[in-house]
Formats: sequence, C-alpha cells, structure tokens
Amino acid sequence: PTATYSQRPSLTAELSESNTPNQQLLIQVIKDGGQHALNNLYLQVEELEKKVSNQTQEVERLRSQLGATDLEKQLELLLVENQRLKKELKSCKSTDAAAESCSHCSHSQVCCVTHMVEEEEPADAGRAVAELQKKNEDLLEQLHTQKQLQKDLQTQLHESQRICAQLRTQILVYEGEMARAQGQLEAEMQNLEEEKNRVIEEAFIRAESEMKAVHENLAGVRLNLLSLQPALRTLTLDYNLLKRQVQDFPFMLDQAITQAKQEICQVISEVSTTNQELLRKYKREMNLRKKCHNELVRLRGNIRVFCRVRPISQEEQDSVDARTMLSFDSDDDAVLYLSNKGRVMKFELDKVFPPPASQEEVFQEVQSLVTSCIDGFNVCIFAYGQTGSGKTYTMEGIEDNPGINQRALRLLFSEVLEKAPDWDYTITVSMVEIYNESLRNLLGDSLSDRLDIKMNPDGSGQLYVPGLTEFTVLSPEDINRVFELGHMNRATACTNLNEHSSRSHALLIITVSGYNTVTGSRTQGKLNLVDLAGSERIAKSGAEGNRLREAQCINKSLSALGDVINALRGKHSHVPFRNSRLTYLLQDSLSGDSKTLMMVQVRERLLGG
Repeated sequence: PTATYSQRPSLTAELSESNTPNQQLLIQVIKDGGQHALNNLYLQVEELEKKVSNQTQEVERLRSQLGATDLEKQLELLLVENQRLKKELKSCKSTDAAAESCSHCSHSQVCCVTHMVEEEEPADAGRAVAELQKKNEDLLEQLHTQKQLQKDLQTQLHESQRICAQLRTQILVYEGEMARAQGQLEAEMQNLEEEKNRVIEEAFIRAESEMKAVHENLAGVRLNLLSLQPALRTLTLDYNLLKRQVQDFPFMLDQAITQAKQEICQVISEVSTTNQELLRKYKREMNLRKKCHNELVRLRGNIRVFCRVRPISQEEQDSVDARTMLSFDSDDDAVLYLSNKGRVMKFELDKVFPPPASQEEVFQEVQSLVTSCIDGFNVCIFAYGQTGSGKTYTMEGIEDNPGINQRALRLLFSEVLEKAPDWDYTITVSMVEIYNESLRNLLGDSLSDRLDIKMNPDGSGQLYVPGLTEFTVLSPEDINRVFELGHMNRATACTNLNEHSSRSHALLIITVSGYNTVTGSRTQGKLNLVDLAGSERIAKSGAEGNRLREAQCINKSLSALGDVINALRGKHSHVPFRNSRLTYLLQDSLSGDSKTLMMVQVRERLLGG
C-alpha cells in the first residue's frame, strides 16, 4: 500500500521546466497585476491537494484490503505496486533535481524581473515581487514535503519487499503442505479404491451364494405349492362348512346360554344347601369341641391345685440352719412329701413342679384353662404361698422369661388370629389391688380413689366395679405398657421374711368378648390372674404397726379364700363369698361352671427352727 504522489504535477516541476516561460510569466503577472496568474496557481494547488487526499484514501483502502485477499493475489498486487513505486521514485528524483535547479536560478531571475518591472512600474512591481517571493517560499515548503513523502515511500517500499518475502515463504510452506496433503489424498484414494474393489468382490460372491439359495428355496416352494393344493381344496371345503355352521351359531348360542343358566341355578341351589349343611355341622362341631373341652376340664376338676417348688436360693445354701423339708416321687408327678419333726406327710395334688421346671413347662399345664376363656368361661388362676416362695415370678416372670400373665395374653392373641375371620374378638385388661380390704385401681390416675363392688344393674346378676379403668389391648406391646403401669402402683414393703414382700393382692382381669360373623352368636369370658399377697406367720415376719395390720388383713383374706374353695370342692349349699373383698370380687369366676387353678408356691428348704 503506497501513495502515488509522483503522478501529480508539482508546482516546482512546472516552474523549473524553463527559465524563459518563468520570466515571461512573472512579467505577465507584474503587467496584469498578477491576479489572473495567482488564481491559476491557487487552482493548481487545490487540485494537487485533492489528488493527495484521494491518493491517501486509496492507500488506506489498499491497506484494509491487504489482509482480506488471497496470498497469491496479494503477492501479485505487491509486485505490481513495487514496480510502480520504483517508477514513481525515479520520477520524484528527476522532479527534485529540476526543483533544485529552479531554486538556484529563481533569485537571479526574480532580481532581473524585478529590475525590469521597477523600470516600468516600480510600485506594482514591488508588490508582485513580494507576492512571488512568498509564493516561492510556499513552493519550497511543498518541495520539502515532497522529499519527506519520497522518504516515506521508500520506507513503504522496503516494508512491502519484506512482506513479499514473508508471503513467498508462506506460499512455499503452503505449497509443501498442499503437496503432502495431495500425496496423502492420493494414498487414501488408492486405499479406498482397493477397499471398494474388495467389497464389490465380496458382495458379488455373497450375492451369488444368496441367489443360489433363493433358487433352491424357490424350487422347494414350488414343490410345496404342488403338495399344498390338495390341502387348500380341503381347507376351502372346511371353510364353506364352517360358514354354514356360523349361520346357525346364534340359535346354538341361545340354547347353550339357557342350558348354562339352568345348570348355574342348580349348582347355586346345591351350594346353598351344602353351605347350610356345613354351617349346621360347624355349629355341631363347635358345641362338641366346647363340650369335650369342658368335659376334660371337669374330669380334671373345676378346681385344680398345682404345686411349684422354688429352687434353693444362695442364702439357703449358705445357711447352716437350713433344713430340706420336701421330697418328690419319681414315679408320680402329683405327689409331694413333707418332712416335719421326724414325720413324713404325703400330699396328693393335680401336678407338682420340681425346682428345675421352667416357665414354659408350667404354662403348658395352664394353657387349657386360658383357652376356656375364649369359649366364654370364667377362669381364675391363683398364685398362693408364703412370702418369698416365688409367686410373683410364676405369675409375672422377668423380661427374658415371662410368667403366666404375659404368656396367657400372647396365647389369647394367637387364638384370636387363628379363629379370624369367622370370629371377631375384643380383649380388655384391667388391674386391681386389694390392700387392707380396700380396692385400688392400679391403672387409674389416682390411687387414692376407693372402689366398691356392686351388682350390675342390667339384671344379669354379675358383679362389677364402677370406675375401674379398662384398656383395650391389640398387641403384646400394649400388654407391656399396661403391666409397667400396674407394677409401679402396686404396694410392696420389706419384712424379715422377704426383702420385697407384696403387701396386697394383685388381680389382672382379662375380658374376652367374641362375635361369630357366621352364626351371629356372642361369647364373653373372663380370665382372672391373681398374684396373692405373701402369707406370713406374724411372729416370724417382725411386722409391727401398719405392717401388722397388713399381715392380719392378708391372712384373713387368704383364710376366706381357702374357705370358699373348700366349700366349692365340697359342693356345700352355702359358699362364704362375702367374707372378703377378694372372694366377693371373684364370685362370678369361682362359682358355676367356672374354672379355678390354685398354684401353690413352696420352698424346698426352711431357714431356722
């Protein structure tokens, strides 16, 4: 990108063309007042300035286009521009030489012209000379500018030559890359051509094999068609036959539906009759099972007595005064021998559990009574014995080895689930404490509230306790929460015979209400699990004051319970239920067809004399 200033006519070059025209021009300027000549000079200067501006714009345009053209095109343009710049440089040099020669002669010419003008018109000539001198200075300044432009053009020329060299180098690099790429392309084209030929050959071979297979299949199909023609004729005949049958299908369908309805009605009638017969047999079997179960319990006795011997404690083993009082019959598990003061007494009971007997073995003998509760019978299970003989352990047990209470409730839940959905059962639990012949609600909010036993106003003759709290239990977790609340509220105290002696009777009352969804019958049974207060000899227990009164009330109620059981076993006409709150509360569960079990707890050794 260069400017073509050398193409513009310079005022200095025009002035230096010849001395004679300059002199004539000066004389003409002086003569004519110089006005017209000066106007021409001004016009030439303006024209030159416009050309300079145009050339500058052209240079800028070429500079902007230099980076956007192709490398080869740029190279050609630069070569052409280089030649042109060389020509302009030569022209500028010749112009500079002419301008310098003109500048040397200008002064003498001006003086000569001035002298000539002074002779003719001194005043006008002086002004013209001054103007010409000023114009000459302007021309000299333009000459200096031209020299500076020439120098810039030379610099641009060198820069263009350097760029041309770089572009040639890049072109060589690009040509090398193009040659390499062309070689790679030719190699790849050759590989593709070979691959194409190989694929075509493979496709041709595969097509030949497939065509051969198609021809073979076609021959087989033709044979199959020949063999299928008889079958097709047969199918055509069958189709025509089926078509005729389909026309008669609605009538046949109506007949089949009518016959099916008749058969369904007959089957429904037979099923209904069978269901009624099964229901009758089911009721008979239920009654028979209940009768057999009750007969079994009756044969065993409505009042049964078990005895469980507590294992020897560490204190009894360490005591030198401890004496073994009990012995067992290895051939009869219902006999117990008591040695006292040299005499041996034999006791016959329904069952004797030796010390090694587990909680599970004890409950296996008890669970038949628990099952009676589901059938609608009232059941009482007592734990009776001296203080420290293991009553509470038998009834409640420990967390890892529960006693009769929790096992009974778990059995009830399993029986309820087994009888579903024919039976719908509801199990409610309440806990009562009889302390000093007063009833206390162990599941209530306040233990100070005194309860009373009253006759049920519905005329059933049953007894009930107004205000007694009952909880409906749905799972073993509910049972544990009820037991925990009742245990916290039960009264215990320390005596000489037991460091944690129960001072009251604790009753766990479980009511099971059942509804048979098939027959509509209802049953209600009650299971009373009673942990009796420890019986003590007042002289040995060390009881005094309130403890003495507690012991007296306990022994009195236990004695009353013994009287009631003896009267029931002896079938006396009068049974003294009202002699204690305990027997009065359990009257409906001790009389009639109720079941009673007395679990007698004893110790194998006796401490002291």
